[in-house]
Formats: sequence, structure tokens, C-alpha cells
Amino acid sequence: MKVLFILILNAFIIGLFLYSKLLPHKANLNSKYNGVFNFFNSVFTPILNFLKKFIKPFQVGQGLSVDMTQVVLLILFLFILNFII
Repeated sequence: MKVLFILILNAFIIGLFLYSKLLPHKANLNSKYNGVFNFFNSVFTPILNFLKKFIKPFQVGQGLSVDMTQVVLLILFLFILNFII
């Protein structure tokens, strides 16, 4: 059971990375990968929208800011993974 949870958590970490990279290009995905993207989109969008209520974007330049919610979610996943192992 512990190994299964670790594998699922690792899949979500990889999914979060791919989600962040493919989000700007979601209209160009083919049908094979569109289904996988939609799954991770349905998982991550509510979580990220909830976190945006508490975590503001970090300004890194004039008119340029970084959305920290994905970073915070990644750190949360890594803490959970580290706690289990």
C-alpha cells in the first residue's frame, strides 16, 4: 500500500511538471495526450485556484511575476513524499 501511494504521488509530481509546461499549449495537443492533460487539469485546477486565494504571485521584474501556487504545490508533494519514505 505504501509503495502504491509513493508511485501515485510521483505520478502527480511528474503530472504537475508536465501540466505547467503544456498549459500554454493545450489547444495544440493531439487527442492522445489531450485526455491525459484534461485529467491533470481537472485535478490541479481546483487545487491551484484554492491556493491562489492565499498565495500571491511573486514579482521578479517590472510587469513580470511568477505564479507561486505551482511551486507551493510541488513543495507540498515533496514534503508528503519525504514524510512517507
